[in-house]
Amino acid sequence: MIFKKLSFIFFVIFIATKLFAADEVNNNHQLNFFTGNFDFSDDKQKALLVGFQHQDENLNRDTFVGNVSPITGGFVTENSAAYIYTGVEWNVDMGGMTFTPSFAPGLYHEGDGKDLGHILEFKSEVQLSYKPSDESSIGVSYNHVSNASLGDKNPGANSYMFNFLKKF
Repeated sequence: MIFKKLSFIFFVIFIATKLFAADEVNNNHQLNFFTGNFDFSDDKQKALLVGFQHQDENLNRDTFVGNVSPITGGFVTENSAAYIYTGVEWNVDMGGMTFTPSFAPGLYHEGDGKDLGHILEFKSEVQLSYKPSDESSIGVSYNHVSNASLGDKNPGANSYMFNFLKKF
């Protein structure tokens, strides 16, 4: 039930940003709405997930590893597990495609879902997206969430998602 409510809330937010957006858009913020399969490699614990992520390109920095920008986001699963995070991502433009690796530490609550062994978890992700217009992209991503052996156990979770990215 919470999964359906959150999906509806994300849909309403997307429509509202489209309806009330100013005519002149600087496109420095990006929202990434995603849904997919949490921990698809564990038949007993896999679950649907829905989430969002915000990126502010005003805060990007050129570093020795390339152009880095901050991200903040979260997701919930159908089993009421939740993860909120903040970290960094690199956008590598490949013509019509964009390759985006990211790293984000965050806080995990297992709810009725998988016990990942610790509240502090680390998310490593890769995303490949196609840009049909200057304001939006669609893509697929894969991530691994793990506590880096901070807890008594470290089962980790592998997930894949389908992404819709919208600049505003």
